[in-house]
Amino acid sequence: MAVRAGGVGGLSAWRPCDDGIHIAVRVTPRGGREALGPGTPEHFAARISAPPVDGAANAALLALVAREFGVAKRSVTLTGGATARLKRLHITGDPATLGVIATERMG
Repeated sequence: MAVRAGGVGGLSAWRPCDDGIHIAVRVTPRGGREALGPGTPEHFAARISAPPVDGAANAALLALVAREFGVAKRSVTLTGGATARLKRLHITGDPATLGVIATERMG
């Protein structure tokens, strides 16, 4: 099954790579109930309850993304934006399977 990345104009909330996918996520720390969903065509939106202190928000984001994509926490790595609201993540796994999940999450 062929899976195409979402987005418009060359920008995308996710894109496949050889060993998984890369995603962009805009994080709202102290956001109450934890959830990952559509944001804009360029990024997902994540709400996490952890505060942005001592890496707690990043750790909570990695756990949330792992749970939503059905992979182990060690399969999700932060590749950019450690101190920014907009983060870049890499999820290791089957690109086609992860792409289907990403497409579903973008609603």
